[in-house]
Amino acid sequence: MQSNSKIYVAGHNGMVGSALVKNLQSKGFTNIITRTSSELNLIDQTAVAGFFEIEKPEYVFLAAAKVGGIVANNTFRADFLYENIMIQSNVIHHSYKNKVKKLLFLGSTCIYPKLAPQPLNEESLLTGLLEPTNEPYAIAKIAGIKMCDAYRDQYGCNFISVMPTNLYGLNDNYDLQNSHVLPALLRKIHEAKINNEPQVSVWGTGTPLREFLHATDMADACVYLMQNYNDKGFVNIGSGQEISISDLAYLIKKILGYTGNLVFDVSKPDGTPRKITDTTKLNALGWKFSIALEEGIKQVYRDTFGV
Repeated sequence: MQSNSKIYVAGHNGMVGSALVKNLQSKGFTNIITRTSSELNLIDQTAVAGFFEIEKPEYVFLAAAKVGGIVANNTFRADFLYENIMIQSNVIHHSYKNKVKKLLFLGSTCIYPKLAPQPLNEESLLTGLLEPTNEPYAIAKIAGIKMCDAYRDQYGCNFISVMPTNLYGLNDNYDLQNSHVLPALLRKIHEAKINNEPQVSVWGTGTPLREFLHATDMADACVYLMQNYNDKGFVNIGSGQEISISDLAYLIKKILGYTGNLVFDVSKPDGTPRKITDTTKLNALGWKFSIALEEGIKQVYRDTFGV
């Protein structure tokens, strides 16, 4: 990409999309195209076709998606499958039709089998059953990866895919009904602190292991791979470090200075027992994360809650 290349960031108001725009601007890219969902409905094939025909972007970051946590994924199963398949199919197909030079598709590590060997290696895709609670979303994302590879095989498109680990950062979703674990804990413990509540309920046993990456690091990795990776097959993006949900909750409790108790509700689901990415491929390409978890949570808390 050149500094004046026409770059479309789909999903620029989301956590990853907004971080991508900031990263690109910080690197001197000046011709960035964005559209809000009200300006361009990516589920609408006709609207997407018209946008690409008029704007003719040279590079596309496909960060738009319908996302959520365990409750949202398990409750709105049809919506997660349909909307994500439509969004990515429309953008990928019309990128091909309008001769986009390169596209980067963002998936999710939920694509891996529930009991895949840890750490999660790219070769484990489609080797076992998926986690039931987010299976529709995972299937949609797998379809997106395979679409990128298929358009590369049939049409020679330079479409690449990346698989981020659990992300957190500015513009995250803090809705307790459909957010991911880190922002949900951050909000619950913050509200308990300001309301002087004696305890906070944490879903599950606290034993599942998770990996987290700051969205700023995620965006930097995406821009790096857009400039340096041109092969078939996807690349994991993560820190390669893990923490239990229990330790995460206590870390947030410490950062926020909350003095109440944490109570683990074992009647709630744990989800996948362990999920950490193998970042060997990414590291070999020359990129590593830079924002440590504790520092990243402090940044997010300060920027989001003004504390």
